[in-house]
Amino acid sequence: MMKQIFYRCLAAIALVADILPALSLPGAVDHLVTRQDSNKYVTAHFMVGIVENYTLDDWIHDMELAQEIGIDAFALNCASIDKYTDPQLALAYEAAEITSFKVFISFDFVYWSNGDTQRITSIMQTYASHPGQFQYNGAALVSTFVGDSFNWTPVKNAVNHPIFAVPNLQDPNWAGSANTGIDGAFSWYAWPTDGGNSIIQGPMTTIWDDRFRSNLAKVGKAYMAPYSPWFSTHFNTKNWVFICEDLPHLRWQQMLEMQPELIEIVSWNDYGESHYIGPYTEAHSDDGSAQWSRDFPHDAWRLIAKPYIAAYKAGESQPTVESDQLVYWYRPTPKDTQCTKDPLGKPNGVNLLSDSIFVTTLLTEPATLIVTSGDKEESVDVDAGIVTSTFPMGVGAQRFRVERDGEEILGGDGGLDVQDHCDYWNYNVYVGSFER
Repeated sequence: MMKQIFYRCLAAIALVADILPALSLPGAVDHLVTRQDSNKYVTAHFMVGIVENYTLDDWIHDMELAQEIGIDAFALNCASIDKYTDPQLALAYEAAEITSFKVFISFDFVYWSNGDTQRITSIMQTYASHPGQFQYNGAALVSTFVGDSFNWTPVKNAVNHPIFAVPNLQDPNWAGSANTGIDGAFSWYAWPTDGGNSIIQGPMTTIWDDRFRSNLAKVGKAYMAPYSPWFSTHFNTKNWVFICEDLPHLRWQQMLEMQPELIEIVSWNDYGESHYIGPYTEAHSDDGSAQWSRDFPHDAWRLIAKPYIAAYKAGESQPTVESDQLVYWYRPTPKDTQCTKDPLGKPNGVNLLSDSIFVTTLLTEPATLIVTSGDKEESVDVDAGIVTSTFPMGVGAQRFRVERDGEEILGGDGGLDVQDHCDYWNYNVYVGSFER
């Protein structure tokens, strides 16, 4: 109880500090689009639609894990059609207040529409000044998934707390010319693509980020850049894999180079698209994605994220490594393995994948990395810092070791053997780690 009271006091102090800048002068709300918060923030996309059975403790657990690596807030992706949207939003905001974490709503316009202004206004009125609400520029941040044409001006006019609207826009040109009351834009293009769900050969570039930033800079608006470590999905309505094998490290490095105002990690818990960095939990409802996400942990990707988040917030060009660690990821089968029970075709994009084992080393001093994949073994000298190395995939057991001065300092067996047979195609990855 005392811990919760302490958290609530801190949250109240933080809320006052956030609100005061917006209330200090008449007309301060109009000024939001020309003055950006000098701090840097990292948020994470959270799928409310699959946590119907979440308890307050479940929310608190996830928030504490996110806080450990420097994440500031969850973007609560929610649908209009789910009967549990309202009670789960209430639990999320309560948990945020208890933990001194923050949340904001990301209206999923696959389900919301331009005719939902009244309900969206009511929800924002409820939470805009809540102690758990993420405030940016002295205003309640709100975002979307798609919903490019939704007009935020009537919502802003009706809510008695400033709102900072950073919706997901699909066209970067619209970011600089929109007259829909937006204060910034969030891009969904976190994987190599020509736009939409088109799949192209990597590596990932910042071409989409540059387009958004250029258009937003012309009108003094904020950019929320997307970070994502992976994307593969195998539903009958969407069946593809993006070429993002080096993204867990590369995309963070791009964040340090860009230094956007805001970052949104896609995602914390979207198991269906395989880009989760939070823990897999049976508390979520299974939409069929357990076929490729159960027993495929991604938690170790948070080890890579933590030093990058710290460097981003400090405005540094390189992360600082404080201890020796190793993070690995790989698929369960070579890409051309034939799966005997799968009624769906192979995901689009599979032909562009490589049969590789990926290893990111976080080292305080140079060392030698040795990877044994099935009957294949290779070694490479790696520098201090964060380095990603690639090794040919072999069928069988996987082993990793790091040697320095002739001594093994960390390593062990991978958590999953690579198989040459399967029932169902799975282009998700198993992610594991070793720490000294």
